Amino acid sequence: MTTVLEARVSGAMEHCRRITRAEARNFYYGLKLAPEPKRSALYTIYAWMRRADDLVDDLVDETTTEQDRRGERLERFREETDAALEGNPVDDDPVWIGLSHVVDCFGLDASLFHDMLDGQLEDLGHREYETFDDLRRYCYRVASTVGLICITIWGYEQKEAEAIAIDRGIAFQLTNIIRDFREDFDIGRIYLPRCDFQKHGLTPRQMREGENPDAAKRFILQQIDRAESYYQKSESLESMIHPSCAPSLWAMTSIYRGTLDKIRRDPGRLIGDRRISLNSLRKSSIALQAKWRSFKVKRNAPLTPEESS
Repeated sequence: MTTVLEARVSGAMEHCRRITRAEARNFYYGLKLAPEPKRSALYTIYAWMRRADDLVDDLVDETTTEQDRRGERLERFREETDAALEGNPVDDDPVWIGLSHVVDCFGLDASLFHDMLDGQLEDLGHREYETFDDLRRYCYRVASTVGLICITIWGYEQKEAEAIAIDRGIAFQLTNIIRDFREDFDIGRIYLPRCDFQKHGLTPRQMREGENPDAAKRFILQQIDRAESYYQKSESLESMIHPSCAPSLWAMTSIYRGTLDKIRRDPGRLIGDRRISLNSLRKSSIALQAKWRSFKVKRNAPLTPEESS
């Protein structure tokens, strides 16, 4: 017989699944391949992340006062997160109910949630990073923390998986930053390092307006090579997490890495009117391959060398 608590948790998980399906885009079809209860746990983490992101989005020409208000809301969100992490959701909000349940089930590290919120605070009033080390710290906060949470839910035994998950998170975030250069610039945010622009005799505005295209191409390829190096350093991560969850990670990585490859083929598209993404046919192909991998894991059948790459 289902208890009231079980019904509340089930409803919360379904709520978080709907948020993930509506908002996650590249992540949803990868996450759905994970077995339960890990799948619902990941949906819940995404729903929490989405809410945190929404608190600092759309900072276009905002006054310092409005940024302060957003900072205050983010700190209240941190307090509410703490309450959920401690098993005491502040209200019947399904995200808090779901988060409290997931943290209890999987023993998630509270400091990772705080590091991610520190990254969100960093975005308030953000303009530029001077060096890659500065940018890397930000990438760790907003993306590598999520990677560490994910591998905890997926399951791993080797301690080395943690450092490798950090690298995969940096690879994902660098891909996002490169892809979103135009959109970020147009709202006053520049994430790519100032020293790299200077190295190529280029300014962000010149790149945005299509001036000095040869220098811009060299600059973009440098950024792509850096992101690719983090994918290469983290290639063993799929083999370190529980086999039942590896297809999820493979699918998400294939979409992100494929996006990076698409930018490499035509760097000039970064300043176009449309965000660069894989077409539906390519995404469908990745989804089918991921499902096949999931099926073979369930059947305990080894992947072929081609499937392993």
